[in-house]
Amino acid sequence: MLGEINYLLFDSVVVVSFVACTVYIVFFFTQREELRKVARMIFLGSGILQSLYILSRYFLSGYTPITSQHEAVVFFAWSVTWAYLSFHWRYSVKNFGTFVSVLVLIMLFIAASVSRDLQPLSPVLQSLWLPVHAGLSVIAYGFLALAFCGGIMYLLQERELKSKNFGFFFSRLPSLDSLDQLNNHCLTVGFVFLTLGIITGTLWGRQTWGTYWSWDPKETWSLITWLLYAAQIHQRFTLGWRGRRIALMSIVGFCSVLFTLWGVTFLLGGIHTYAQ
Repeated sequence: MLGEINYLLFDSVVVVSFVACTVYIVFFFTQREELRKVARMIFLGSGILQSLYILSRYFLSGYTPITSQHEAVVFFAWSVTWAYLSFHWRYSVKNFGTFVSVLVLIMLFIAASVSRDLQPLSPVLQSLWLPVHAGLSVIAYGFLALAFCGGIMYLLQERELKSKNFGFFFSRLPSLDSLDQLNNHCLTVGFVFLTLGIITGTLWGRQTWGTYWSWDPKETWSLITWLLYAAQIHQRFTLGWRGRRIALMSIVGFCSVLFTLWGVTFLLGGIHTYAQ
């Protein structure tokens, strides 16, 4: 019975997220304020359903459901959703929800395309470090995904301004200063959680394999990703980098996040690959 509910919940998540994304896109074109409020409420409903789906898989499996490709993508989408909602409750950034909802929907479509079957938990993952390390890392990825969306928006708005063609995007996107502040906030929060994720990962490695760092491909790319974001933080606060440079680095950094999560699994392998 719970298994059937679990499958129904995921289908509901995809449908509700699709509706939210559609309403956001319609709002983006029409700029009718009532649509923005409806889209936000539907997106909140998607976030609640995602949480219920993750909880249902936890009760079915008995462990934190973040060990398969499907679960990892769902957790990522959940993190992006709630990172955006927590951000929105404090800041208001024009049409940010449209870009975030598209990203979340893409992730959920990817999750729907791979097996949802529950996998037995391998002995090495049977540790309290699993929810701590994975949870911190995925929360970090959620905020870094927001920085990625902000970077895309920044480049689109900057292109309009530089060309002096104040057209479609100019009236629908926030000011460059607002987008730069958004980027700064998301990068800072994401970097803190990313650092904590790596620290807890090294402690878990010490407990499991007797070494803090084994230079496994995923560990190596996690370090590369951390260094990319550390460079961004350093350049911003010591050299005053802002605007286009930081927007571009946010996009590059997020590409490194995606490669760390999935590119390593498919191309390089190693002991940290997800179950199919």
